[in-house]
This record gives sequence, structure tokens and C-alpha cells, in this order.
Amino acid sequence: MRAVRTARPITIDGKLDEAAWDSALLTSGFTQAEPRTGEPATEATEVRVLFDAEFLYVGAVLHDREASHIVVNDIRKDFKEDDQDDFEVLLDTFHDRRNGYVFLTNADGARADRQVANEGREVNTSWDGVWTVKTQRTADGWTVEMAIPFRTLRYQLGTNTGWGINFARRIRHRNEVTYWAPIPRAFSITRVSLAGTLEGLEIEGTSRDLRIKPYAVGRTVRELGGKHTVASEAAGLDVTYGVTRHLAFNLSVNPDFAQVEADEQQVNLTQFSQFFPEKREFFLENSGIFYVGDAARNNRVLLAPTPDEDMLLFFSRRIGLSPDGRALPIPAGVRLTGTAGGLTIGALAIQTQRSATAPANRYGVLRLRKNLAPGSDVGFIVLDREAIGTGNAHNWNRVAGVDATFRLPGTWDWSSYAIGTRTPGRNGGQFAWRSSVNHEGNFVHAKVGVLEIGRDFADDLGFFRRTDTRKYLADIGIRPRPTWLARIGTREMHPHITWNYYESLDGKISAKDLHTGYTFFLSSGAFFELSVNPRFQRIASPFRINQAIAPIPAGGYAWTDWQFKGATNASRKLSATYTLIEGGLWNGTQHSQQLLVTTRPNARFSTSVGVSHTEATLTLPNAKFEALLWTARTNYSFTTNMFFDALAQYDPRAHQLNANLRFNLIHHPLSDLFVVLNEQKITMPDAPVTGFGVIVKYTQMFAF
Repeated sequence: MRAVRTARPITIDGKLDEAAWDSALLTSGFTQAEPRTGEPATEATEVRVLFDAEFLYVGAVLHDREASHIVVNDIRKDFKEDDQDDFEVLLDTFHDRRNGYVFLTNADGARADRQVANEGREVNTSWDGVWTVKTQRTADGWTVEMAIPFRTLRYQLGTNTGWGINFARRIRHRNEVTYWAPIPRAFSITRVSLAGTLEGLEIEGTSRDLRIKPYAVGRTVRELGGKHTVASEAAGLDVTYGVTRHLAFNLSVNPDFAQVEADEQQVNLTQFSQFFPEKREFFLENSGIFYVGDAARNNRVLLAPTPDEDMLLFFSRRIGLSPDGRALPIPAGVRLTGTAGGLTIGALAIQTQRSATAPANRYGVLRLRKNLAPGSDVGFIVLDREAIGTGNAHNWNRVAGVDATFRLPGTWDWSSYAIGTRTPGRNGGQFAWRSSVNHEGNFVHAKVGVLEIGRDFADDLGFFRRTDTRKYLADIGIRPRPTWLARIGTREMHPHITWNYYESLDGKISAKDLHTGYTFFLSSGAFFELSVNPRFQRIASPFRINQAIAPIPAGGYAWTDWQFKGATNASRKLSATYTLIEGGLWNGTQHSQQLLVTTRPNARFSTSVGVSHTEATLTLPNAKFEALLWTARTNYSFTTNMFFDALAQYDPRAHQLNANLRFNLIHHPLSDLFVVLNEQKITMPDAPVTGFGVIVKYTQMFAF
């Protein structure tokens, strides 16, 4: 399609009533990915693109003969698009067919934005850009008007510059997903190589920018059981500067993460520490550049790529957080991300201050990646941690390695990496490598691979669960859609097998898991799955599965559990997810259930109540235990720029209540006011004094 220059700025009100829109070239003809891949969309979508010296404008008319059935469930920033009608724009601003930006909105004008790297191998949902959107409901659908400032983007300058572009639309009451440039249902709009081309842009300015974002925060905190309340204040700033058209420099002075939502507690029945995702803004922006490895396949239940928790080479939660999750002071951090000389560059340097439990440390990360043919690349990564201060000369850890991904014919790809580490006092087996081959198709998906981790491997900036291990993995399934399924309200069947086999490097088995499942995806978006899961785990030393009982002895344990899980149509005002696990657990039995019920009376308000309950009986030690955890979450959106969120978690066995309340006002683009209340309470007569924290944080972004 072709963009057309407008001589007058567009008023962003969602009406598309300026004369410039009449002169813009119209494109339509969307194609279904769901439910009938390759067929025309059931409703017409018309899109036009304009530009001037400062903005790229996108206008869309989304027809719907059943406009009263349009679904809007959320107007918060970065809403979840799967559960409602939405319109999406992908911009591949360097036209490299692998990276880009995605801008999303729904019929009530909510905003979401993302960075896409390597065709969706990394999708950064935390990225925030300055842009404007308004929508209008009409008798036969809705309309969209977007204004995206060029300074928000990194791009190639020039006359008649070509960008990659694509549009997506979700019609939720039909569970239909369509694209302007067709995409198979196995993928999403992040498959940048399948985007179309936007021609006609004449960008006269520069894509460099300078953004300064100072903050001020005040807090009053009392620890659980503490005798005193401590008040404190702090200030700092974040600076973003476009060093070149392609390269951004970020400086953060005394970063503060007071507004970050608390982690959700989980019932842990394994011998490993739990994985909690990163939520801090400084570490999330452009985080995809630092990812090494392939992405988890799109399994349509968990749509976002998830890391391989057996080896995540760079896990930023290792920086600035103690093992128990407490924040460590960070005086400053710098980051350089973008492209230069044909290389994708990610560099990160941070220093933490000394605390009562940890020395001061310097952290450094360097990531380089060279794009080859579409979908293929080679890369290099270095990680470094060094303790600072007297007596810490031998307290350091260094990691370096190479990786490569190659796109093969027939939607196959091959991804591999090789890593070496150095740590004082460790001599042999300081290595790790992984190689996998993956195929993602509409009917068949398959992945096979192998991972090895040496006995003395150490990565102080990574997340991994075992050393001295070799892991074989396989994930294979088919997705038949026989025509008779639709007559019973079912869209797809998905029989599949996931197999993980672990052995020590001398060949002795240490663990194995075989998941054999059969999933049914209903036409409404609901699903249910039945599976059987034989397991084996060998533990070298005793561990406690529950603090109230004796440890499980060292040795090998084999068991099988049966699982049922399902979810109703999440776009409805009332929805639920449920998981039931019956069968073995270590040397005993378990009965586990998880239930989450969500109600959304309107687009502004939602509340969820969940319960996780496990009853287990173990032979050695001869013991029974019960784990119970209640979770409640409430969200209210006053406007598309003002929100209230509450998270409460209660463990009745420990008599502990944790609450996290957050108010967020986006008073200017990328500028926020946060008011946060945290509370920890023991609900017993002789309980220690309740712990609490009240935090007020104000940020203001200045753009130059």
C-alpha cells in the first residue's frame, strides 16, 4: 500500500472526517487465519495511511453487521487482546523482515504496544511508546484513528522509504482473526517476514530523540513484626538518547521500582526454586535483544513465548534483588541497544551497593547479533559479575558464548548455542550447549533438541536448575480440523506428546517426564485437555516439600499423575479456568485442584478469585500434608489513563495475608503518578505486628 502526505495535521478523534482521509489510498481485502485459514474475512476492514513531517496516521473503518456483539473487556494500558475485538498495526521500520513495533487498540480506545524482535522469538510487551489513538462506535462497526510520532520509532531515513506493514483484526464474538497480509494460523502478526510493504513515505527529519524522565518517591515502611516505622525519600532519573537513527542510549540514576506489582505466590511441589518473571521497567525495555535460544512454540493456550527454565542464560532478576526478593540499592545503570554496522547491539552495565547479605557487585552484559537471510542470524554474548571491595578479588563469574538460528525451508528452523564459563575455584565442566530443530505448521508441529550443562557450570546472571546434566526434549503434535467438528461446536483437536529426559553426563538417568495430552479447542475460544504424565525424579539429598513434615529421602522416585484442565470462553462476563491432578507424587499420592473465576461486568471493572488446593500423602516420610492458597485480584479503570489494581494472597495454613494495592495515573505520555500500599499480616491472636508500606511515586517525561 502507499502512504499519502497530508498538508494539515489530523485531529485524532476517531471520526475520519478530514478531507485528507478522502484523498488517502484505501486498502482492504483481509484474509482469515482463524477459523478458516486463507478464506476472505467475514466483515470488511478498510485502512488508510497518511503522514506529515511529524506523524504517521492510520485510519481504519471496521464494519460489523452485528455491531451490538462487539466485545470490549478492558480499557487498561497494555490490555489483553485475545478476549475482545481489536485492531493491530505492525510497522517494520527498517524493512529487515524480522523486527518491528505493534500498536493495538480496541473499540473503546484502549492502548497496547510492543516491540518485536526476530519474528516473535522475543516480544517485549513492556515497551511503551508515545502515540495517540481514538475510536468511535458506529451503527455498523467502529472506526480507528491513530497518530504515531516518527520520533517514537527507530527507522531508516530517506525519500520514498519502504517499511514493512501489516494489519490484524479480531472479531471476538465469532472468534475470528484476520490479516491484511495473510498469515497462517500457526503464527501471529509478529511473523514480520510475511508483512506487506508501505511505500511513499518521505521522512525529512531525524529519528533521534532525547527523553529525560525524573522521579521522586516517598515511602513509609514497617517490616512484619517490626517495632518502628521508617520514612524515606528518594529521587532519580532515566535518560534516553538517540545516539544515531538506529542506536539508543539509556541512563538510569538511582532507579526505583516501588510501583512494581508483587509476585504471585505458588504451591511448589518440586525440589527446585520457583521461576518468577521480571517486572522492573529498566530491565524489560529492549530485553528481547539479550535473549539467547529458541522461543517456545505457540500452543494457543499460552500464547507468549516462555523461556526454557532449564537454561535461561540471562535472567535480569539476578541483578538488584536478594535471594528472598528484597531490593538492593542500584546507584546507576546504563544500556545501549539498537543496530550499528549491520549488527544488533545490546550492552548493559549496572552496579549494586553492598548490603547486609551481599557485597557490592558490578554487572556487565554484551550481546551482538548479525542478521543473515530472513529469519536467520548468528550472535555472541558475554556476561560478567564482579564483587567489589576488600576480600572479593576472587569473587567473580564470567560467561561467554555464541549462538545461531537458521530458517530452513518448509517453516523449519534450527537454533543452537555453545557457552563457556569461568569461576574461581572451579576447574572442569564449565560449559553448556543446546541445539534444537523446530517446525511450526497449521497441521503438524514438532520440536526435538538436546541440552548439556557441565558439572562446574556457573552463571550468576542466569536461571538454571541442574548441572552435570544432559537433556533430550521432544514436542510433537497434530491439529486436525475435520469438518464434522464444527457441527458440535469444536474448532480443533490437538493430540500431542511432550517428552523431557535428563541424565548425568556419565549416562545415569536423573529425571524424565512424558506428557501425553489430547486438547479440544471449542469454537467459542474455550478449551479442555486430558493428559497422563508418567514422571521420574532422582534427588541426591533430602529436601522438604513442606516445612511441616520431615524431608523426602534421597533416591529415585517414579509416579504417574492424570490431569484435566480447561477454560470457558474468556470473553464472557463470567469465565473460569480449572485444573485437576490425581495420582502419584514422589512416593505417595496427591489430589490437587486449581480454580480461577473471573467476572467482568463491563470494560472498566474485573475481579478474579482463585484457589489452589493440594492434599498429599507420602510414604517416606510417613506423613500427610495440605497446601491451600487463595488469590483475589481486582482491577478498575477510571479512564484509559487511570487505573486501580489490587492483589491479595492468603495462606490459611500459615495464617498469612499479603496485599498489594496500586493506583496509577498516566498524567502525561510516559509520565505517571503511583500510589502503592503493601501489607503483610499474620491472622493469629499472638501474631506479630502487621507489616505495611505506603509509597507515592511521581514521574515526568520531558521530550526534546
